[in-house]
Amino acid sequence: MIVVMGATGATGSALLHRLTALGEPTRALSRDPGRLRAALARAGRDADPSRTQVVAADAADPASLRAAFHGASQLFLTMANGPAQVALETDAIAAAAASGIEHVVKVSAPGADGPDSPVAVARGHHAIEAALRESGMRHTVLRPYAFMQKLLLLAPGVAAGGVVAGATADAACNYIDCRDIADVAAAALTRPEIAGHAYTLTGDRTYRHTQLTDLLTGLLDRPVRYVDLPGPELHRHLTTTARMPDWLASHVVEIQHMATTHPEAPDGAVARVLGRPPRTLEAFLREHLDLFRFRPGTSHGPPRPADLP
Repeated sequence: MIVVMGATGATGSALLHRLTALGEPTRALSRDPGRLRAALARAGRDADPSRTQVVAADAADPASLRAAFHGASQLFLTMANGPAQVALETDAIAAAAASGIEHVVKVSAPGADGPDSPVAVARGHHAIEAALRESGMRHTVLRPYAFMQKLLLLAPGVAAGGVVAGATADAACNYIDCRDIADVAAAALTRPEIAGHAYTLTGDRTYRHTQLTDLLTGLLDRPVRYVDLPGPELHRHLTTTARMPDWLASHVVEIQHMATTHPEAPDGAVARVLGRPPRTLEAFLREHLDLFRFRPGTSHGPPRPADLP
């Protein structure tokens, strides 16, 4: 039995779909099982109750986790980044070890292999990875770069004003589709020879922000421009205009700054594990292109041309 935590997220839901297709016995955890079942139904992924269980559990309640982990042998662990992540994931690891889980697949972050990353979230993942090592359980660590799905947050600004804001100057960034992360996780959970290692996961190439906007310009057949901002100004824009919480805005600024100081390059781990190339950024944008299109008479919100230079 494989337990999936984070089954409502982009990676967790894709993994649940993949494991269901493989016929693997799976237990998906949620604080609101009814909501998860409804989400699966909307996505056309009705779970076969003989293969997939949807179980109530709360990451903040170790007793509920121990009950949910009972009888399972593997755990997929991913949670949204945030101030409570280290405590919640560390507690989940302790509950898994106490419940007889033998193998954990954890979604981590680049730079988490050391304690001195300039990105606070990566330092948190380093602490969680240390807890995994100390637990004695076999574990597989996935360290993906930027999720393509997060680029959908740019869609309102592109639709309303043809603008993408950032702080990477000419630095290139890696992007990976969450479905590729899920496919690698499924491989680690179902193929013992894949498990027990750390994998850096990227797409097939890197993109500067200007290359991203050039790609959007061509796909949309309307100009999309990149506006490069100093880090503090981007932080202010994200917290005020884009209404991000302070910690998330700081995280975005940190990872964009790291791209300028730690050059990113594609890693072939996805192809090595899956025997196929990773999904491309162009294919992902084509799939979601309607979200980036301008719609006259609608208010898409930030950023608008008046908000940025």
